[in-house]
Amino acid sequence: MPMKLIIQIPCFNEAEALPVTLAALPRSVPGCDRVEWLVIDDGSSDETSAVAQRLGVDHVVRHASNRGLAAAFMTGLDKAIALGADIIVNTDADNQYVGADIALLIEPLMKGEADIVIGDRNIKALSEMSAQKKLLQRLGSWVVRQVSGTEVPDTTSGFRAYTREAALRMTIVSEFSYTLESIIQAGKNKLAIAHVPVRTNPRVRPSRLFDSLFAYVKASGATIVRIYAMYEPLKVFFYIGASVFTVGLAITARFIYYYLTGTGRGHVQSLIIAAVLMIVGFQVLLIGLVSDMISGNRKLLEDLMYRIRSLELDLGAGERAREAQREQQPVGRN
Repeated sequence: MPMKLIIQIPCFNEAEALPVTLAALPRSVPGCDRVEWLVIDDGSSDETSAVAQRLGVDHVVRHASNRGLAAAFMTGLDKAIALGADIIVNTDADNQYVGADIALLIEPLMKGEADIVIGDRNIKALSEMSAQKKLLQRLGSWVVRQVSGTEVPDTTSGFRAYTREAALRMTIVSEFSYTLESIIQAGKNKLAIAHVPVRTNPRVRPSRLFDSLFAYVKASGATIVRIYAMYEPLKVFFYIGASVFTVGLAITARFIYYYLTGTGRGHVQSLIIAAVLMIVGFQVLLIGLVSDMISGNRKLLEDLMYRIRSLELDLGAGERAREAQREQQPVGRN
C-alpha cells in the first residue's frame, strides 16, 4: 500500500529563514512512496507564502491573521489529513532541526511501535541554551511526564511525527503552543509515544514564541494546569477541596480543645473561620464532581470529532479515487 509522508512547517514571517529550512528537507524518505511539503502561513506580513510557492512547496495554507503557533499546528494537521497523509512530520521554520533526521523520526511509526514520536534534542548538550533555561526545560519536561504518564525527555521539541490515526485524535485548545498540550492529551488518550535522539542546527535567531523567560514559564505552567484539570478535574479539585476542608477541620479541633479546657470563649473567631473553610472545601469538592461529568462530555466530543474527521477523510479519498478514474477514461469522439 502506498505510503504518503507530509512534512508540515508552521510559519510566521519566515521569508528569510524558509529557504534554508526547505533546502535541508528531504524529497524522499525510505519506506515512503511520496513526500510532500506543507507550509502554514500564520498571517505573515512578509513574503512567506510567496517564497514557499517559489521554492516548490506542494501545499501552502494561509491564515488571514496571526492566530498563534497552536492554531497553525492544528491547521497543518487538518490539511495533511485531508491530503491523505499516512504520516505527518512537524518541524520548525527556523531550521532548528536537521532535516535528514526525519527518517529516524518516523522509523518507530513505520515499525508500528508508536503513534507519536518526539525528537529529543538532548537539552544538556545544547551549548546555545543558558543553564537557567536548561534547568527550566528539564523541570517542565519532568512535570509534563508526571501529568501525562509518558516518558518523553524533551517535551517542548517541535520536531515530531504522527500517524494519521494519532493526528485524527489531536484537538488543541491552547492559544500558546501545541507542544505540551499534545503530549498530555496523547498520554491521557493512551496513545503510544516514543522518542528518538535528533540533531539540531545552530540557531539563526531567538525564539519568537515568548517575550521573556518569565512569560514562557507563566504560559507553560498555565497550560499544564489547565490541560491536566481538563482531563483529571476530580483529582485536581479533590486535592484542593480536601486541603481547604482539612485546614478548617484542624481549626475546629483546636477550638474544641480550648472549649473542653474551659478557654473556648476567646476563640470564637477560629470557629467562624473553620466553618467558612469547611464550607468552601466542600463546595470545591462539589465543583470537582461537576467538572468530572463535564470532562466525560469532552471525551465524547473528542470521539465525535475523531469520527467526523475519519468520515471526511473517507469521503475525500472516495472523491479523489473517482477523479483519478475519470482522468484515466479515454475522451470519446464527437
